[in-house]
Amino acid sequence: MKSASSASARVLLASATIALAGLVSGCTTSSTLDPTAAAMATTYPSALPVEFRRQDVTDPTGEAPGTIVIDTASKFLYLVEPNGRAVRYGVGVGKEGFGWNGEAKVGAKQEWPDWVPPPEMLQRRPELPLRMSGGPENPLGARAMYLYRDGKDTLYRIHGTNEPLTIGKAMSSGCIRMINFDVTDLYERVPVGAKVVVR
Repeated sequence: MKSASSASARVLLASATIALAGLVSGCTTSSTLDPTAAAMATTYPSALPVEFRRQDVTDPTGEAPGTIVIDTASKFLYLVEPNGRAVRYGVGVGKEGFGWNGEAKVGAKQEWPDWVPPPEMLQRRPELPLRMSGGPENPLGARAMYLYRDGKDTLYRIHGTNEPLTIGKAMSSGCIRMINFDVTDLYERVPVGAKVVVR
C-alpha cells in the first residue's frame, strides 16, 4: 500500500514538474504527433483571471463568421460566430518589440508540433535546443495553427503553451499563446484557410 502511495506521489510530482516547465516560445515549427495528450490539463489554473477563460460573448469585431480576430491590447482572441456572437479566449501575445498586426490565414494546422527556434532566437538564447519534439514539455503546446500571408509562412503561430499563467500577458516572441485545451477547442472549430485579423 505504501509503495502505491509513493508511486502516486511520484506521478503527481512529475505532472507538476511538466506543468511548471517553461521555455520562451518560438515560432518556427514542424510537426510530429505525440501520444501524451493525457498530460494536458482540462481545467483553468485557479490563478488565471476569469476574464481570460473561454466565454460566449457578443461579437465586438464586425468581422464575418469564421474569422479569428486577435485583440493584442486586451489579450483576447475572438472566433466570430453567426448571429452576432463570438467565442472569446484569453491569449498571451508578443512582448514589446515582438508584436505585429495585420491579416493572415491559417495555412496549416498541427497536433503536438515540434519546436524549432528561429535563428534570431538562437542568437539571443544560444542555450536553447535546435529542435524539441512535440509533447507536454514543448513550448508550442498541444496544437499549432500556422499563419500565412500571400501564400508564405509568416513564422507566427497560434499555439498552446506549457506556461498557462502567461495568458493575459505580453511575453512571447510574437506568436499567440493559448491554454492547451482552449487551443484544442479552437483547432477543432477552425479550418485551414480561415481568415485571421491581428489588431
